[in-house]
Amino acid sequence: MTLKPLSKSCRFCATPLKHTFCDLGMSPLSNAFVKPDTLDQMEIFYPLRAYVCESCYLVQLEQFASPKDIFNDYAYFSSYSQSWLLHCEAYVQQMIKQFRLGSSHQVVEIASNDGYLLKYFKQAGVPVLGIEPADNVARIAQQAGVNTLIKFFGVKTATELANGGTRADLLLGNNVLAHVPDINDFVAGMKILLNTDGVITMEFPHLLRMIESNQFDTIYHEHFSYLSFQTVKKIFAHHGLDIFDVEELPTHGGSVRIYAQHANTGNKPISPRVATIERNEADFGLDMIKTYTGFADKVCQTKRALLEFLIKAKQEGKKVVGYGAAAKGNTLLNYCGIRQDFLDYVVDKSPHKQGLFLPGTRLPVYSPEKINETKPDFILILPWNLKVEVLQQMAHAREWGAKFVIPIPSVLVLS
Repeated sequence: MTLKPLSKSCRFCATPLKHTFCDLGMSPLSNAFVKPDTLDQMEIFYPLRAYVCESCYLVQLEQFASPKDIFNDYAYFSSYSQSWLLHCEAYVQQMIKQFRLGSSHQVVEIASNDGYLLKYFKQAGVPVLGIEPADNVARIAQQAGVNTLIKFFGVKTATELANGGTRADLLLGNNVLAHVPDINDFVAGMKILLNTDGVITMEFPHLLRMIESNQFDTIYHEHFSYLSFQTVKKIFAHHGLDIFDVEELPTHGGSVRIYAQHANTGNKPISPRVATIERNEADFGLDMIKTYTGFADKVCQTKRALLEFLIKAKQEGKKVVGYGAAAKGNTLLNYCGIRQDFLDYVVDKSPHKQGLFLPGTRLPVYSPEKINETKPDFILILPWNLKVEVLQQMAHAREWGAKFVIPIPSVLVLS
């Protein structure tokens, strides 16, 4: 009996999906850390295969786990990256100045995590509301005095808030647009919650930079979509929102921050940066399917190079450890099949991850002090987007001759 493959369609425009962007095999949820008392229990692995829509060029994963499963007990806390906090503080200062925000305005953040960003608005006297689905994370924000609603965001939540008198003068979301399986419901919800002359800002990793720098490890089940400016502009326009400005940012290996307003009531002029990024994406080939289908070969090359390095290091009797129990690191390790035969352990600054084991690979997670005790020869920086921060934190490891390994876009060893 021959099984007929399931029909798949684009989550935005419903076009049948025919083209594979990248196939990373089978992998567990990247933030589903394993507790010590469940080490002898099985984990669920799902296909980690990204497709590209030939109509709107949205790169996307199939949905295997529900958002409730993914975010029920979430292990990611934004407050443990100093460079990210500095980025957020600068954003708040910029928004307050640019849009003259004060005590009479309402700022709403979708996926507000532990209140890492809203606290800066609160300190400036601007009323805030966070919307965060992960109960354990949201309660940290509430304990810190950041007004937080524990719910998933979409049309239903937006309508409830709007009917209750809450409208956003600034509606923001950082690295959340990629996390929603129903992107139409999400953007439609923003349209409802946005005040008449309000502004939306959304930050997300830029698909152009992902392809250009071979950032395949940013593909994991929590990220349902991988976004270009051209595709996001289509999605927002479909829901009555115009993008009037855009910034390119260095965060997360290269991100985009868009600025949107109501198509019918917004009065902000269109920035020339919109035309510039559209031209850059066209020049790169993001409107041609062959640009997407050629990505898989680069991924295989990186896997082979990393494994060659690790095999050589272990054959020479070197000790290798990982820094950063990041979601992208879990994708990389599972795709490459790297376990304790190559890495002794992984460290992370977040106490919420220490004492646990990485999903799939079952590598133990310790605090960074473990590196000082064992003095490894190589430190593999898994959140390579934070390499500058990690290199500064671990600079003392050079005292015993340790070297740092950056896996993306290709293997780089730093003394």
